[in-house]
Amino acid sequence: MPAELAEFQSELLQSIHLEAAAAGRFAEDAFFEWFCTHLIDAGEIDTADRAFYQGIRGIRIDGYGGDPATTDGTLNLIIADFSQSPNVERMTATELDAIFKRASNFLMKSLDRAFRNSLEETSAGFGLAELIASTWKAVSKVRILLISNRVLSERVDGRSAGMIEGKPVLYSVWDLGRLARFVMSGRTREEILVDFSDFGGALPALPAHLADADYEAYLAVMPGPTLAAIYDRWNARLLEQNVRVFLQARTSVNKGIRNTIDQDPEMFLAYNNGITATAAEVVTKHGTGGMEILKIRNLQIVNGGQTTASIFAASQKREASLSKVFVQMKLSVIPAERAEEVVPKISESANSQNKVNAADFFANHPFHLRFKKYSETILAPAPDGGIRNTKWFYERARGEYQDARGRLSASERKKFDLEHPKKQVITKTDLAKYLGVWEGLPHIVSRGAQKNFAQFAGRVGRQWAEDPDAFGEVYFRAAIAKAIVFRETETLVSSQPWYEGGYRANIVAYAIAKLAHDVAKEGRSVDFERIWKSQGMSVHMKSALASTAETVKVVIESPSGSVSNVSEWAKQQACWDRASELKLTWTKAWLVELISQSDWIEKEKEGRKEQQEMNGIEAQTAVVNAGAETWRQVKQWGVENKKLSQKEIDILTVAVSIPKLIPTDKQSLYLLNTLRKLREEGCPFGGSI
Repeated sequence: MPAELAEFQSELLQSIHLEAAAAGRFAEDAFFEWFCTHLIDAGEIDTADRAFYQGIRGIRIDGYGGDPATTDGTLNLIIADFSQSPNVERMTATELDAIFKRASNFLMKSLDRAFRNSLEETSAGFGLAELIASTWKAVSKVRILLISNRVLSERVDGRSAGMIEGKPVLYSVWDLGRLARFVMSGRTREEILVDFSDFGGALPALPAHLADADYEAYLAVMPGPTLAAIYDRWNARLLEQNVRVFLQARTSVNKGIRNTIDQDPEMFLAYNNGITATAAEVVTKHGTGGMEILKIRNLQIVNGGQTTASIFAASQKREASLSKVFVQMKLSVIPAERAEEVVPKISESANSQNKVNAADFFANHPFHLRFKKYSETILAPAPDGGIRNTKWFYERARGEYQDARGRLSASERKKFDLEHPKKQVITKTDLAKYLGVWEGLPHIVSRGAQKNFAQFAGRVGRQWAEDPDAFGEVYFRAAIAKAIVFRETETLVSSQPWYEGGYRANIVAYAIAKLAHDVAKEGRSVDFERIWKSQGMSVHMKSALASTAETVKVVIESPSGSVSNVSEWAKQQACWDRASELKLTWTKAWLVELISQSDWIEKEKEGRKEQQEMNGIEAQTAVVNAGAETWRQVKQWGVENKKLSQKEIDILTVAVSIPKLIPTDKQSLYLLNTLRKLREEGCPFGGSI
């Protein structure tokens, strides 16, 4: 892999320097953000906040991964090692220990009031030190995570580093090699290997599949202490991503589950539905008592996330005992090539304690499919002076852009890059961020990609259920316009003379949200079609956002109440409440560019009508292509099983006469809805439509 690693290092440095130059940022800041984005994708952390501090006598920290109160009591500290050498460099064990020691020193110093008092109150270092000190009682363990674009000779993940003030400390390293393996594999998470020899011994199980079937399944009963220990080792990485996102919007400890553990632990198996899990591979053996599971590769819990988190939480309480707790587990072995198709279906069907609505989360939800279709078919106008139209590439699943490029020849790739510039790639979590600020949710956006996406998924799921036609071409173009505004505002903020570094993501989110809030209050709207057509913001809009950003910066950097950490303050509703009440004065030139809300509502209505027409055309095409014989079978089954109304029979009669008679657009939509209803009732026909 040396050649691939060298190429990966080259692309990494190029991305970092381009981002730093475009936004006027330090390369180290760009490196931290870029690297941590991948760690969030891998499920290693849920969020990452930059909090750089470097002091004398070997003290340094670069950031942290969320408030321990929201991460099962785990304090995630991040320290970066960024090399600007174009060559792949190695890190020695001595250097590794020295780097971790600097982070440990910061942690210990943070617990010293004299040290905290010596720091500038507006600095990121002070905010993190105060967060550590104020939440220390709630911390159950500390994980120090090193990110580096150098290569370590050995894997370091979860290595014990002793205790600090009675709290266990673990070291974890993501070096260049580990990151490259994750990114280039195209996996949606880093591989997990559960070896039961590390958790008390092999797990007895029963096979639940036929010997010649292409599907493997097992039933097992997991001891509570074993499940808690496994969760302690991998935390939320065990939870299938969509379930993890869902649970972040809710409490991680279910009171009913906890009461059973405390009061009737021996009845836990009887009262609890257990967990449903998937794996890429299961290693078994036949022992004296029957089959035993030795190892599970890529264990993912798709249902039972609250059960798992609650058992782990109980294991952290001295008064709780898990010795009498047992949890049933249904384990399905899913080949990698079918994981994206099958795992969401298992998660949707199995989840009952906390119903996970597939409409809210999965990449194959109609919202994402439609947005993806528009990204593939709608050409973006060439910017002023340009002659080439491009497209915005929407990633429904992580790595789609690289996968699409990787399947092409060199000449085809060159053409692809011209049509789909890398700067015009948007992920699902990107989209959630770009749209969230316009809905007045900068504090939610500030909570990180996954938590913000959980909120976004819920909103879109409900909106789609009420009015799917609202998500048409007008919606797509407006969404891209909002993406343009967000990205250009990032560069804009970095270039301002008042910007001293730090908290850029929060300032950008709040600036756009504040502008949107005040414009709406005046009964006006930003002309998103204008931004789409020019593929950029006007000078006057940039000026308005620059002044807004300078104003909201004061609120963001002035925490109030019990919150002293700026990043955590920006995640609070109180911060947005204060920012939204600020008084701003707009220039006449900017106000002239705005349109009335009624004008924009009218454009949205036109877009909805266009989508309805498109739906009808697509439905008619699907109905005709299915053919008369398919509809004859559907009609016959519906009549025989008494599942059809007279109107449904009449319209199916038209479909049976294809091509002599062709159903209208409305009839075609009605036919598809009828077919959907019949298939839910068990009709075996029409599945290919």
